[in-house]
Amino acid sequence: MRYREGGSLDTSGVQDRRGGGGRIGGGGRGLAVGGGGLGLVGLIVVVLVQVLGGGGGGGTADLAGVLGGLGSGQTADNAALEQSCRSSEDANESVECAVVADIESIQDFWTRSLPDYQPADTVFFSGQVQTGCGGATSGSGPFYCPADRLVYIDLTFFDDLRTQFGAEGGLFANAYVLAHEYGHHVQNLLGTNAQVTPGETGPASGTVRLELQADCYAGAWANHATTVPDDSGAPLIAEITQDDVDRALDTAGRIGDDFIQQNLGGGTIDQDAFTHGSSEQRRLWFTTGYESGDPAVCDTFSTDDLG
Repeated sequence: MRYREGGSLDTSGVQDRRGGGGRIGGGGRGLAVGGGGLGLVGLIVVVLVQVLGGGGGGGTADLAGVLGGLGSGQTADNAALEQSCRSSEDANESVECAVVADIESIQDFWTRSLPDYQPADTVFFSGQVQTGCGGATSGSGPFYCPADRLVYIDLTFFDDLRTQFGAEGGLFANAYVLAHEYGHHVQNLLGTNAQVTPGETGPASGTVRLELQADCYAGAWANHATTVPDDSGAPLIAEITQDDVDRALDTAGRIGDDFIQQNLGGGTIDQDAFTHGSSEQRRLWFTTGYESGDPAVCDTFSTDDLG
């Protein structure tokens, strides 16, 4: 994966809280949506629910109290990030700058693909963070909180993918993880979560369908990543190779429920406990989105064949 030369980076889509930390504990205003699949090894919550009650899925009532709010002792300071991530060339040299570019590209895609798309910031944190869904630690893995409509990630997660899960990793694999979380944001905006029974598990559960759809949405963005323009009219991402795609598929396979249960859990596969889908399913639905480039093909709720 290569980012274009001569472009500029916009860090306004990031809240850098790595210097502020945060207090763990206290109540939340809903449940977070699990990211890549770490739900089985420490994710705070793995299902998306109607955060604020009522119909319509996303809900806006009473959001003012949690939207973008910082927990006790937390601060967001992008000054250092703005200094280090100025040009798109910086994204080729720095993981954090690459993530900044990915966020911009992903949101540019959804702005053009989804009427009335509302951008969501990504919070960089270190160690622990307070969210609208409650407290979380780095062990939570990346996740989306519908209550404050923010994506959260400790960037050391990308190291964990390689060292704990054995993933090949790489910039595009990292981008897939971010695009998956923004898929959850799109689901929240569309009210897709209203189709899911909170706490439901199993290979055909609504929870699994949400996760596979987010994988498909990530693939749809990836199809357009080298063509979707930024504010300058040119794409931030210059090249995605087959090796990049293979690495993303490798990551998808290593965060499937069956892989995690067998290799990082008790060694026994229990499909009734699935919350994210099998490795094969996760690869399949990312590929479905990637090959078509059309989010409309990502309707995992209207099929009896999830792969």
